[in-house]
Amino acid sequence: MDKFTVFPDKSLSNDGIISAEFLSLGIKTFLQACRYVQELPYGYNSDRDDLMILFKEKKGTCTTKHAVIATLAEELNLSIEKSIGIYAMTEQIVTGTDEILKKHHLPYVPMIHCFLFYGQYRVDLSEGNNNGKNQSIEEFLFTQRVEPNISEKAEYLLYRKALKDHILKRKEMEGVEITQILRAREQGLQLLKKNIQKMAEESIS
Repeated sequence: MDKFTVFPDKSLSNDGIISAEFLSLGIKTFLQACRYVQELPYGYNSDRDDLMILFKEKKGTCTTKHAVIATLAEELNLSIEKSIGIYAMTEQIVTGTDEILKKHHLPYVPMIHCFLFYGQYRVDLSEGNNNGKNQSIEEFLFTQRVEPNISEKAEYLLYRKALKDHILKRKEMEGVEITQILRAREQGLQLLKKNIQKMAEESIS
């Protein structure tokens, strides 16, 4: 992934709700806003469909962090888009995954991760946070550009469609049922939350 400094910079105005919110925080440019969002702690929000939840709870995931910045880019007419990617979660990427793979007889767990597209660049504003992962996600099995604040339901439906149309057709997934993946995904989400909590506790101690 690339650093957010590849983005063009632009002064904020009161033309949009996200711009106005950043201005109220004393943040005056797009790159300053990107830095603010990147430096916020990584954490699951109580309502990810609320575009302002990042500001209310002072934390966010790849979903809510990129929803805010992609919306801000729209307000400023910058050609930066949010993308959903599905990556192969393994033990190398998330500690504890092997147990899930053995239980569900899978080569990996297809999991969602969000990032931003700008020309040939890909930027992940959740990098450098305690996000439960051991490394950045560089390779994806599937990607699709989406609206900045895509709803949780719409994202899940997109995920299931990608599983059916793309992931399950891969050679390594021969004989795998979608229900196996969906059960493994739920356990994968719980594992990520557990790892995030562990990372947070270790950073304090």
